[in-house]
Amino acid sequence: MTATTTPSTVAQALGAAVALGIDRLDAQLLLLHALGRAPHDRAWLLAHDTDALPEAAWPALSAQLSRRLAGEPVAYLLGEKEFHGLNLQVDARVLVPRPDTETLVEWALQCLEGHAAPRALDLGTGSGAIALALQHARPDAQVDAVDASADALAVAEANARRLGLPVRFAQAHWLDGAASGYTVIASNPPYIAANDPHLPALRHEPSSALVAGADGLDDIRQIVRTAPDHLAPGGWLLLEHGHDQAVAVHQLLAERGFTEVQSREDLAGIQRCSGGIWRTVK
Repeated sequence: MTATTTPSTVAQALGAAVALGIDRLDAQLLLLHALGRAPHDRAWLLAHDTDALPEAAWPALSAQLSRRLAGEPVAYLLGEKEFHGLNLQVDARVLVPRPDTETLVEWALQCLEGHAAPRALDLGTGSGAIALALQHARPDAQVDAVDASADALAVAEANARRLGLPVRFAQAHWLDGAASGYTVIASNPPYIAANDPHLPALRHEPSSALVAGADGLDDIRQIVRTAPDHLAPGGWLLLEHGHDQAVAVHQLLAERGFTEVQSREDLAGIQRCSGGIWRTVK
C-alpha cells in the first residue's frame, strides 16, 4: 500500500490510515506500534498530533495497514492482546482471545470460591488465556491446561514463562490422559459449523480452533461425554459456545447427568457460556 503524499505528522498518518478504511481505534493502535509506543498510550497521540512523523514510521505503518485491510487481526499485527488484565503474546498459531471469553473466566472463578487450593483444567488452551487468567487470580490453585496443537502450546508456555505463572501444560486431545478430581473444567472449544457464512472473515485464524462439524457441536459433545470422569463430586463443567447454541448445550449437559445447568451472558447480553455441576450418580 502506498500513499500519494507521505504523511509528515502524527495526525496526518492517522488520518491517512482512517481514509483507507481502517477503523479509527485499529489505526491508532497500529500507529502507536509503528512509533514504538505501547498500545494503551492513545492519549499520547492526541498530545503529539503535530509532531513530525519519524522517517521509518510510515513505511512500517503502511505495511501493517495493508495486512489489516486484507483481514489480518490487529492482535497478530501487534503481536499481543490484553485478556483479563494480562498482556498475552499472540500470533497466527492461536486464536485471538476475545473479551467475551472473560465471562467464562469470571464464572470459573466464582465456582472456585470457597475451595482451598482448588484444581482447574483449561481444555484447548490456545494462547493460555483462560488458564493464565485463573492462575493469576487464584495463585493457590493448581491450574492445568491442554491443547492438541504443539504450536499453540509453545505460545501458551511462552506466555506463562513471561508472566511467571506456574500453569502446567500438556499436549492432548481434550481429556485424553487427563487427571481427575478437578473443581472446574473450563473450555472455549471450537463451536462454529463447517458451513457458517462468517468463516471467511476468520480465515487468518487457525480453523482447527474454530470449526467443529456440521452443527458446530462435535467437540462440545465429546467434552460433555468425558468430563464427568475427571471432575470432583460437585465439580463444574463450563463451556463457551455460539450465540444460538445455549439450548442445545443445555440439553447435552442435562442428558449426560449434569445438574443446575445454566448459562452466563456475554458483554452483548447473549448467552455465551453454559455449564453444570457433576454429582455422583445415585
